[in-house]
Amino acid sequence: MPQKAAGSLALPWDTKGSRDAPRVGMDQVLLCVTVMLTIVGLIMVFSASAVLAGNRYHDSWYYLKRQCVWLMVGLSLLHVLSRIDYVWWKRVSLPLLGGMTTLLAMVLIPSLGIAANGARRWLGVGPISIQPAEMLKLGLVIYLAAYLTKKERRIQDFQAGLLPALLVVGFLSGLVLMEPDLGTVVVLGLVTGSLLFVGGASLSHLSTMVLCAVPIGLALVLSTEYRRQRLMAFLQPWNDASDTGFQITQSFLAFGSGGLFGVGLGEGKQKLYFLPEAHTDFVLALIGEELGFVGTGVIILLFVLFMVRGFQISTRARVPFGRYLGIGITTLIGVQALINACVVTGLVPTKGLTLPFVSYGGSSLVVSLAGVGMLLSISRDRHAGRGEMEHRSGHGWARDR
Repeated sequence: MPQKAAGSLALPWDTKGSRDAPRVGMDQVLLCVTVMLTIVGLIMVFSASAVLAGNRYHDSWYYLKRQCVWLMVGLSLLHVLSRIDYVWWKRVSLPLLGGMTTLLAMVLIPSLGIAANGARRWLGVGPISIQPAEMLKLGLVIYLAAYLTKKERRIQDFQAGLLPALLVVGFLSGLVLMEPDLGTVVVLGLVTGSLLFVGGASLSHLSTMVLCAVPIGLALVLSTEYRRQRLMAFLQPWNDASDTGFQITQSFLAFGSGGLFGVGLGEGKQKLYFLPEAHTDFVLALIGEELGFVGTGVIILLFVLFMVRGFQISTRARVPFGRYLGIGITTLIGVQALINACVVTGLVPTKGLTLPFVSYGGSSLVVSLAGVGMLLSISRDRHAGRGEMEHRSGHGWARDR
């Protein structure tokens, strides 16, 4: 068999010359959990939005049909990405992040960005709109995984290892804050901190980052009227239950009405113009009303199982990049699910973050499914990873397995 020319660029799906390596199937448990969450999401999106869509668009199926289209796009992307050697993403991490940065900048241009509810977060592409900040979350994880792989031996050096990554994250966070979207910045910060910790960053450096982030976060909240109102609604929601505390108190009523087993699928009352954003950010509250504590508990357990499986896949990756990428994607989805659950139960102030796989929202759904596709690729441990390990061993700096 002819040998591949030295220095040639391997395509992400190229597996020639590695047929002797063991092949494993993708992780079926992770895939099943993801499918179950998306199915629950379709059911609850229709239940939450049918009345609203019927009155607004004269089509009760409006939101469900759009979500189904995005789901097909997301599942197709999942299928493709699960068969691409995950190490390939390391090679394109910088161009990918650059493209997403460009999209973020385009959102801020009034003639290009679409404004809604006081924020400019969407780009219109024909009849559809995309949210670049959602794409940035996954793009930043890929970049940080590649960066930590390259700098893993110098990451404890603040100036040469940690500072460049923090400058990149800080710049991107600044663009997102201009939309404005503080919730996404919080997610980016938590995921970045988690990856830097796993990558071996100094605890003193990470502690300093946290101490600096707290006053900055407070300043951002207290300097903006609507954020101050959200903070006061979080601290004392019942003091102004008809105005600033309306959304969270209606969420409490939804959970309280559901009891142990719920009022029944489709029988919830809070979606009848009482609970704002019942099909997006607060879909978990509707699940609590219609499916009760038991139904909510099942959703939470599915996310816990997703995270456990994701971390197991990550730790079994043959190369550091696979470990960092898997941990980053799992943390991203887990952190966003946790924050969403805390918001709808009044444990943290209200943030505009969706529940992954479940809430209505095309960009969030597609990006989450794309992340799962990459996790499934890591679970297959394809041969590009083995080739990179052999290459790194040849240079004498591969990490012991």
